[in-house]
Amino acid sequence: MASQAPVTDRILGTIRHTHGCDLDTLAESLPELTWNQVFLEIDRLSRQGEIMVIYSTGGRYKIHLPEHKKGPKTHHARP
Repeated sequence: MASQAPVTDRILGTIRHTHGCDLDTLAESLPELTWNQVFLEIDRLSRQGEIMVIYSTGGRYKIHLPEHKKGPKTHHARP
């Protein structure tokens, strides 16, 4: 859906920029979107495997990109 792209892009961009955050912090950082809009998009992205949602301490949900979406890691070989 074309109308989802801007919402999706803003949410994924925020998650990339913060290297993960909790759901409430994400919603607060996107004041142009309602909490419901953020929640529904997080739900959709999670079901598609685009993001990971993990229940964390204090009853919060931590949102981050899966390892395969973060890009290549640098590995240093030991001599």
